[in-house]
Amino acid sequence: MADKYLVQDHMFLWWLGDPAQARPIGELGQSGGGRAVSLRYTPQWLQSGFALSEDLPLVDDPFVPREKDCVAGAVDDARPDRWGERVIRKFEVTPRLSILEFLLFAGDDRCGALGVSRRAEAYEPWGRSPMPSLDSLDEMAEVVRKVLANESVSELQRRLVRPGASLGGARPKSLIAMDGEPWLVKFSEGEEIDTPLIEHATMQLARSCGIDVASTRALVVGPAKSAHAVAVRRFDRVGTARLHAVSARVALRAAGEELGYPQLAQLLRRVAPAEAIRSQQAQLFRRMVFNILIDNTDDHEKNHALLRQADGHYLLSPAFDVVPSAQGLGYQAMLVGDQATQSTLANALSQARQFGLQPDAAHAITKQVSAGVAGWKAAFTALGVDRRDIDLLAQYIDSDRLRQQREEFTGKPSSGASMPCV
Repeated sequence: MADKYLVQDHMFLWWLGDPAQARPIGELGQSGGGRAVSLRYTPQWLQSGFALSEDLPLVDDPFVPREKDCVAGAVDDARPDRWGERVIRKFEVTPRLSILEFLLFAGDDRCGALGVSRRAEAYEPWGRSPMPSLDSLDEMAEVVRKVLANESVSELQRRLVRPGASLGGARPKSLIAMDGEPWLVKFSEGEEIDTPLIEHATMQLARSCGIDVASTRALVVGPAKSAHAVAVRRFDRVGTARLHAVSARVALRAAGEELGYPQLAQLLRRVAPAEAIRSQQAQLFRRMVFNILIDNTDDHEKNHALLRQADGHYLLSPAFDVVPSAQGLGYQAMLVGDQATQSTLANALSQARQFGLQPDAAHAITKQVSAGVAGWKAAFTALGVDRRDIDLLAQYIDSDRLRQQREEFTGKPSSGASMPCV
């Protein structure tokens, strides 16, 4: 029988870096009429813990969000994404569903190393159960279909869909165990194109362009075995250890910066290890250029993350949620350069120095990525993307606007052949 929830206005945040030795971080409390959640560190965490984000320094004061519909500092990243909220609304019977309840009901599988418990003296997550295995994939896809169609789901089937596994997004997803590791599995929403397979192909193309990407697999699902899901290996887990993950949204907001690529590049100067700053900034620049050329205009600040290392420094997480938007909007979700969010290589190059790059180095990266993206059709075809999907994507990726920008750096029209970037 499902656990019965009794409303309470205070819960407790736990550190799960080592799940075998969970540590209490602080108390969470209702704020803003239920539309915000505060945090106050425990005395023990103040003595031996670390600031979860720049706007949560180690001081004995309550941290209350100024805005509504959010949680204090880095704890905001412990919330379920829009898909997770949808699952919670459907599955949980509760007399109240404020942000505090969303934090609790996200369960034990949320991204990062934070956990939420109703008890101060012990970490007891909501709804813990064994992770489904690969042989449950088709059944999981059926549960996702039922949620999307607002059909009833049995108590036994509910364990197949986990609500708190990612930083952001509305795509249907859950967790699955493969090769002894946890993977995030993302399903189609019934789009006309095979978005999961296209995401897998885009991630592989990004890898060929020198981008550090999360490992992905394309999985065949459904009774006709004609649809796909994309599995993404979790980058916030190393064995049994959990890594503290902070989205670019939280990190930049905590630092009082605008939500942009150049701002994130400058933040890396302060939080990355000294010997890794240059490579980290160049990596971020490379990702920005790739997103522009592949028409990924949904590159918002929750689709970038920083992972805390054992020495307290932060590194960029592997790239994730990289997929063409197929909209041709001409504007990125984050600031790019002098022309704000405009999706042009000239705009990307306009603030290359903010990424620690001299003009020649920035141009070299842009040329490499342009050459790699020029071969996207061959790369996608090799991974099984349907010709109709490629033709649809070509309207945007090979539009005059983006194609001409590529050719300005490659010096020749796109041949369609696959060209590695590095």
